[in-house]
Amino acid sequence: MRFEKGHKAATRQHILEVASKCFRREGVSAAGISGIMGAAGLTNGAFYLHFASKEELVREAVGGALAERQLDLEQKLQTGTDLEGVIRSYLSQAHREDLACGCPSAALLPEVARHSVSIRQTYEDGLQSFVATLAALLPDADSTAAGRRATAIFALMVGTLQFARAVPDVARAEQILEGGVEAALLLARESPV
Repeated sequence: MRFEKGHKAATRQHILEVASKCFRREGVSAAGISGIMGAAGLTNGAFYLHFASKEELVREAVGGALAERQLDLEQKLQTGTDLEGVIRSYLSQAHREDLACGCPSAALLPEVARHSVSIRQTYEDGLQSFVATLAALLPDADSTAAGRRATAIFALMVGTLQFARAVPDVARAEQILEGGVEAALLLARESPV
């Protein structure tokens, strides 16, 4: 059977998108090749036409998810969203509830830490880009401390989102998210020591 030119690349991209959502929703360990390929509407055998291993799929899915979050951040900034708006958007009930399309950091950090250097390097590269964009929003963006503060703010945001996702009570989760917003804004306004 002959396929149109670009079919293989489009199928590969589709598998990556499905895998990225499955990994964020279920976790890397819980999301097996069979489930991912089934969700993509493909057979298990088709997997190896596109990827050499699950590790390759994880690396590319993590990189793609981070690039997606970076693009989302840049689009928010282009429409005039300020640092507080970025923080509030990240620490929102909508983001809390949308595991499959949400931040890969909040969904996958413990698993990424246990994976190969290659996957961790892909994560670090995406993280650096996101943090640099956050650092540019800080009042002292030109300082050497801005990157450290932006990293701390992002770490606070990720931890807050994970914490809010862990509690079943929506009202309590909202309190956790709002506390995280307040703490991140306080950190953003503090002068470096």
